[in-house]
Amino acid sequence: MRRITFFLITCLLSLSASFAEVRLPRFFSDNMVLQQQTECNLWGTADKGKTVKITTSWNQRSYQVKADQNGQFEVKVQTPKAGGPYEITFNDGKSFTLHNILIGEVWICSGQSNMEMQMKGFKQQPVEGTTEELLRCKDSQLRLFTVKRHVSLTPEYDVTGQWSEANSASVRDFSATAYYFGRALRATLDVPVGLIVTAWGGSACEAWMKADWLRAFPKVQQTITEADVKKLEQRCPTALYNGQLHPLIGYTMKGAIWYQGEDNVPRYDYYAPLLKTMVEGWRSEWRQGDFPFYYCQIAPYDYSLIDWKDSQYLREQQAKAETMIPNARMAVLMDAGLEYGIHPRKKRQAGERLALLALANTYDVKGLPEFASYKEVTFQNDTAVVAFDRSKEWVYFEHGTTSNNFEVAGADKVFHPATKVWVSRNRVYITCDAVQQPVAVRYAFKDWSDGDLMHDGLPVSSFRTDNW
Repeated sequence: MRRITFFLITCLLSLSASFAEVRLPRFFSDNMVLQQQTECNLWGTADKGKTVKITTSWNQRSYQVKADQNGQFEVKVQTPKAGGPYEITFNDGKSFTLHNILIGEVWICSGQSNMEMQMKGFKQQPVEGTTEELLRCKDSQLRLFTVKRHVSLTPEYDVTGQWSEANSASVRDFSATAYYFGRALRATLDVPVGLIVTAWGGSACEAWMKADWLRAFPKVQQTITEADVKKLEQRCPTALYNGQLHPLIGYTMKGAIWYQGEDNVPRYDYYAPLLKTMVEGWRSEWRQGDFPFYYCQIAPYDYSLIDWKDSQYLREQQAKAETMIPNARMAVLMDAGLEYGIHPRKKRQAGERLALLALANTYDVKGLPEFASYKEVTFQNDTAVVAFDRSKEWVYFEHGTTSNNFEVAGADKVFHPATKVWVSRNRVYITCDAVQQPVAVRYAFKDWSDGDLMHDGLPVSSFRTDNW
C-alpha cells in the first residue's frame, strides 16, 4: 500500500462518521464527486487485519478488502455514467455511509494567487462580476472542495477541507478561476462537476514538486530543512507538494488546470523545462497516463511596481512549455491583465478560456474558437510579415484597424515602435520608418501591455521573432 503512514495520523482526523472504525481522508466524504465510467480509487484505514466491505448504491455492488498490518486498505470501485445522488457504505463490523455523492467530471485546480483568488476578491482587489454571479450561482450539480493552506517538510496523507454544493456562500469563498471553469463545463457537458482547489498565493512552481524532480535544476535549493519550510513557506521547494498535493494523489480525476508563474518571473530562464518536469512528475505519481493539463499564461502587469521586470520572458517560457508537454495547452490572457495589479479582475475570462481548452481537446466539443500562436516572420524589403499557427479565421485588432504594440529592429538590434501595422487575412504586416531593413519583430513584449491582437475572439500571446 502506497499510503504507508496514513494509519499513524488517522487519530487526528475529523471524521464525518466519528464512531466508525473505518477512517477516510477528508476528501472522501458527503457531497463528493467521483469520476464517471472508470475505476475510482478509495482508501483509508481500519483495524489491522479487519475486512472492510464497501457497497456502492448505484449498482448495489459490494467490494471486500482486508486492512494490512498497518491498518491500511485501498480499493477500486467501478463508476457508471454521470448521475446521482448516490451513497457508499463502509462496514468493518460497524457501518457508516457517505451521502449525496455525484458521478461526473473531476478536475484538480492548482497554482498561486490567481488560482486561489476567491470570488469575493482580495482586500481592495475585486473580481469583476462577482455580485451578478453570486445571484445565479446556485447549482447542486457543481461541487467544490478547497484544500486549506499547509506546508510540510515530508509528505502528508490528508488535508483540511470539505465538499460543498455551489451556492452563494460556498462560491463566494471559492476560487473564481476554478468556479468559472467548472460552470462552463456544467453548461456544455450537462453532467455533475467536482473541483478540488489546492493553491497558495505567491507559491513557486518548485514548491509543487518532489525533491527528486528538482535535482535536474542546479539553481534550485537542493537540501530543505524544517527551518526552510517555516521561513519560506509556499516558496520553499517541495513544501506544497508535501503539504497540499501529495494527499490528493490517486484521487481519480479527469485532468488538472494550473494558474501560476508570477513568482517565477525572476527565475524565468528555466521555467519551461521546470513546468514540464512538474507535469511529468504529477502524471507519474497519479498513474493516469498523460492526463490533460491546461494552464493560464500570466497576464500583463507592471512588475516594476514590485521591483521586478521582464515577465514577458516568463510568458515566452510558458508558450514554449506548450510545445514540450504532451496533452497540454495554454490559455492566453493578454487582454485580461491589470497594469497596476498582479491580480487581474477578469477571472471569468481565465476560467472560461481554460474550459474552452478542456472542452475542445478533452471532450471533443466542436465549433469552439482556438488560440492562434506565432508561427514565423518573413521580410519583404521594408515590411515584416508575421504568420500564425492555428489561425483558421482572420486575425484582427480589438480596438481598431491597427496596433501600437509592435516593435521592429534592424541588424543593430535596436527596437523602434512600428510606424504602420495592418492585417490581411491571417497575416500581420509591419513597417517602421526608422528601420529600412527589418530583421526582427516583437509584439507586446513588455511587462505591461494591453494585448489587442485577436483571433476568433481570443487573444494572441506576446511574442518575439529574435532570440537576443
